[in-house]
Amino acid sequence: MRSVLILGAFALALPVLAAEPVVLPKLNPDKLGDPKEAAAAVELVEKHFAGKKQPEAAQMLVAILKGSQLMGNDGWFGPAQSRYSWQWLAERHKLEAKAKALPKDKFDGGAKLFDALDRNGDGAITASDLDWSPNSPFVMQSGVINGMFRRFDASGDGRLTREELDAVFKRLSAGKEHVTADDLRRALIYRGPAGFSPGDGPSAPTLVKGLYAGEIGSIQEGPALNDDAPDFELKLADGSGSVKLSKEIGKRPVVLVFGNFTCGPFRSLYPDVEAVFERYKDRATFIMVYVREAHPTDGWKMDSNARFGVAVKQPTTNQERAEVCAQFRKKLNPALPIVVDEISDPVGNAYSGMPARLYVLDAKGRVAYKSGRGPFGFKPGEMEQALAFALLEASVAK
Repeated sequence: MRSVLILGAFALALPVLAAEPVVLPKLNPDKLGDPKEAAAAVELVEKHFAGKKQPEAAQMLVAILKGSQLMGNDGWFGPAQSRYSWQWLAERHKLEAKAKALPKDKFDGGAKLFDALDRNGDGAITASDLDWSPNSPFVMQSGVINGMFRRFDASGDGRLTREELDAVFKRLSAGKEHVTADDLRRALIYRGPAGFSPGDGPSAPTLVKGLYAGEIGSIQEGPALNDDAPDFELKLADGSGSVKLSKEIGKRPVVLVFGNFTCGPFRSLYPDVEAVFERYKDRATFIMVYVREAHPTDGWKMDSNARFGVAVKQPTTNQERAEVCAQFRKKLNPALPIVVDEISDPVGNAYSGMPARLYVLDAKGRVAYKSGRGPFGFKPGEMEQALAFALLEASVAK
């Protein structure tokens, strides 16, 4: 079954999906800067999904229409789904019901997996070590650090060099031999209204157009927890051949990484994915799927991207997308094998992979972990813990 999403005067054809495709109601985005038009659109969307669970895309659309700029405080727009939890771990190790911690000497998965799960490094795994919710102190602190990191990373490649750190000190110290906390605050917190960096903030029409175009998130839901992962075959970005997912199933767990060049948070966090790859490449298969651009110059353009030398239009052909992927590879020098989604976004939509998302598949090809929607749900550390759990689970199944 093929569905068509209509936005204003143009139509977007969706790929054939295993589940019933999500279809959003027709809207005229150019009118949505008017609060009355936006309120009427909210009613239309809610009526369209009356009696049904709103898909993530509908939740995003309603948030936009109510004035959100998608800053990360809107839920984004559902938590990660994971087969694994503290309860799963406790039951596996036959801990007493009242047990609050699993010490290292009782863990049966080896030191490497223990270290991945013992996030605070205190020698015992607890429920707080596995908490990746927005209210987790670790997650909140990580968000602050990630923001600082992106401000310091002058090249925008997710890797801070000594030269970049020296330049930061020179800028912050303003000729002094030291930097104070106030110096940091003044440099890192923009004066004026809170929100995006100058030149990055979007309008409601821009966000609606980006959502319907699949740039700031796929309209589709993707597979749910324990579903069979949709199969695909895509060409490798280096031209060396292609990858067919079903041929990788049955050997070991598979990690799928979805992302694109113009998503700044993805570029910043991508080296964290590479670090996980280096730690587990002998025990799991990693595949990155390059998907539709999040912030092309003809869409939700971000001035911060231009400052990093990232400025491309949305590709309209497979060749153009491959060329932009080549820019990504040149800037970030990834070690993961990268395949490029076709211009109609069949894999990106099948996995709801735009603008970025992470999956862990078990050795049978079922979804064991599905991250939240990127960029705010894109958490490599959470994915690493899910992979550690999958490897732990697989060791019992053998």
